[in-house]
Amino acid sequence: MARLPYLEADQVAPEYRDMLKRNTNLHKLLVNSPDMARAFNGVGGYIRFKSKLDPRLRELAILQVGWLEKSEYEFTHHVKIGKEFGVTDADIQGLMAETEGKPSKLEPLARAILKGAREMVRELAMSDATFAEIRKELSDEHMTDLVLTIAFYCAVVRVLATMKIDNEPYYKEVLQQYPLPGVT
Repeated sequence: MARLPYLEADQVAPEYRDMLKRNTNLHKLLVNSPDMARAFNGVGGYIRFKSKLDPRLRELAILQVGWLEKSEYEFTHHVKIGKEFGVTDADIQGLMAETEGKPSKLEPLARAILKGAREMVRELAMSDATFAEIRKELSDEHMTDLVLTIAFYCAVVRVLATMKIDNEPYYKEVLQQYPLPGVT
């Protein structure tokens, strides 16, 4: 159960109601601080709609964060979002294999990005070797977007966990196909 209330549009000043267009518990809780919610939505919106980073690779990085942090909310939401941006079931199976240190059929850049995301979650930063490997394929702009995307979603999973934001029932069906380890 969430630690703060989920607000509906009629409980929010008219100038902030646009932030509830995405009818998710995350957005409904964040509008308890509407100006902070607007800033949060700005970064999230940039990542999803304006970043020039390949959207499939972006979503794989986000999924890696959600998977490692056992964030049911983040992982399930981004499985659905990722599929809109070209993530396949085989990609998700590859992510799970890579996380376990097993080989996958993912292309080298995707494997390196997943490794970089794992390093940022587990070790705080990407190693020099992983950064250099990814950097061979991505521009400075893409590298910046990738690192900030991973860092942003490291923050998002902490917000979700600290605020105890409930996952919407619609997304729980994803767990039947991809059960998160240690999450019941």
